[in-house]
Amino acid sequence: MTKYILIGDSGHAKVIEDCIVANGNCVVAKLDDKYNTKFQEGPYLKGPISMVEELLSEETKVIISIGHNLIRSQIEERLALSEDWYGIIKHPSAVISPSSSIGVGTVIMPNVVINANSMIGQHVILNTSSIIEHDCNINDFVHISPGAVLTGGVEVGTGTQIGAKTSVNPQVEIGKWSVVGAGSAVIRNIPEMVTVAGVPTTVIKKEGVIK
Repeated sequence: MTKYILIGDSGHAKVIEDCIVANGNCVVAKLDDKYNTKFQEGPYLKGPISMVEELLSEETKVIISIGHNLIRSQIEERLALSEDWYGIIKHPSAVISPSSSIGVGTVIMPNVVINANSMIGQHVILNTSSIIEHDCNINDFVHISPGAVLTGGVEVGTGTQIGAKTSVNPQVEIGKWSVVGAGSAVIRNIPEMVTVAGVPTTVIKKEGVIK
């Protein structure tokens, strides 16, 4: 059994914990800077994020359980942990091609599909029932929201958010740190650092994630 330390104690952490338990593993600690001191709450040790190093052991793995892409990347940089300390969470209902690759720290929620030769980066969130078709490249700290569909050969840049039930046409490139609104249809390339939405998408703000 692998014991997980979750960095972030919010609703997103609850969903990740369900995926962990579904694989026969458990969560032993939930660390969040909203806690000033260490304390025990039921089966969980809770406390500030700075406690993580004292909890690491051969039995533990770390997952950054924060849905916001930029904050997740900032926490990863702050922790400065070796890649070996991070786990990969795959819900048992997910369908993942053996020819695809998954980076450390990534969470794959229920009913996700990842098809052939796709590359999923580190600390990515593939949320419930999202579909990643063949030959996609999903870079680090991306969040693909529930029900989104990426058709073949799509590239998603670092830190970008794809909204719920969005569809992305084949071979489209989406720039880093952009935001695609829920229910959008992406039929052409999207630049870096913008917010787009609509059917088809148009730029509604010339900034995406504020870095």
